Amino acid sequence: MSKIEIEAEPVQGAADRRKTLFAAGGVIGAILASVCCVGPLVLLTLGISGAWIGTLTAFEPYKPIFAVIAFAFIGLGFRQVYFKSKPACEEGSYCARPESALITKTALWLATVLVVLALTINWWAPLFY
Repeated sequence: MSKIEIEAEPVQGAADRRKTLFAAGGVIGAILASVCCVGPLVLLTLGISGAWIGTLTAFEPYKPIFAVIAFAFIGLGFRQVYFKSKPACEEGSYCARPESALITKTALWLATVLVVLALTINWWAPLFY
């Protein structure tokens, strides 16, 4: 292996780790942003009930903070996936498989939808009651 090939591999690995980190951060932030509002509605729609569901509303004051954190991770993830130049992948590496990009893109889009649902719940939730 030449020196260029050896140096390119860690750079690509770091880019893949950043994509994964941003996607995971976006998903976790989206879940935290929606746990107070969308979570109880989904659980009740699925037929799951209990007194503990009411305690999830205690997260309501933190929803804007979680949403900002989620949007920051999602924005960085979209920047990394769609707008950053992609270095050449070595055949057989993780980045060479199209599934890796598909999983990351799917996670970013799902996190985006979940945060938007959490932020707009006051408009659409009354349709379910």
